Amino acid sequence: MTKPIAVILGVGDGLSAALARRLAPDYALHLGARSEGKMLPLAEELGAEAHLLDATDTEAMAGLFDELPQAPRVVIYNPSRRVAGGITELDPEAVRDAVEVTAFGAFLAAQGAARRMLEAEPDARGVRGTILFTGASAGVKGFPRSSVFAMGKFAQRGLAESLSRELHPQGVHVAWVNIDGAIRNPGRSEAAENPDSMLAPEAIAESYAALIDQHRSAWSHELTLRPWVERF
Repeated sequence: MTKPIAVILGVGDGLSAALARRLAPDYALHLGARSEGKMLPLAEELGAEAHLLDATDTEAMAGLFDELPQAPRVVIYNPSRRVAGGITELDPEAVRDAVEVTAFGAFLAAQGAARRMLEAEPDARGVRGTILFTGASAGVKGFPRSSVFAMGKFAQRGLAESLSRELHPQGVHVAWVNIDGAIRNPGRSEAAENPDSMLAPEAIAESYAALIDQHRSAWSHELTLRPWVERF
């Protein structure tokens, strides 16, 4: 029996890799990233299809979804870009690029996913698919010298909230996940006297899997994940 398709965009060696490993047993994976370095070894490990593309490229993103052999059941959008600095010192072109990666790319992924999912027959649960966005606390509160990241994440959160109201009645689950804290990615360590003060990628992946498996009578459109020591 053919496995359902899961698309993960913005693939690296942290959260996206944990998501890919979590979904690999049950899904035919399609991984997308703008560079091959971290994506190709992961794709080889998991037997996934690798797609080299820029998430802000309209034609490339449309082509990715059009060329899938069947409608995806899961699409996860991870890419984002930070440009830190005071408002008077920011480079407008760097700002434009960052907002396009975080927000416009999310729109392109959602558009491509929704077009294919809405053409598909619902599964046994009555669900056509799930679209998840990796958010951040910057989508809820803007921090000093982080206006660019806040713009992108606020836009991404608004996109997800709007789409959940639009697509939930059509059988497509949409949710935005607020990662409210630092992720324990490779090369990043936490203080020995304060274990689990960072979010473990594998634990986040379990929460994504739970969203994918949620019964449609009790869908979440937003989920916040934070370490036990994180301040609200």
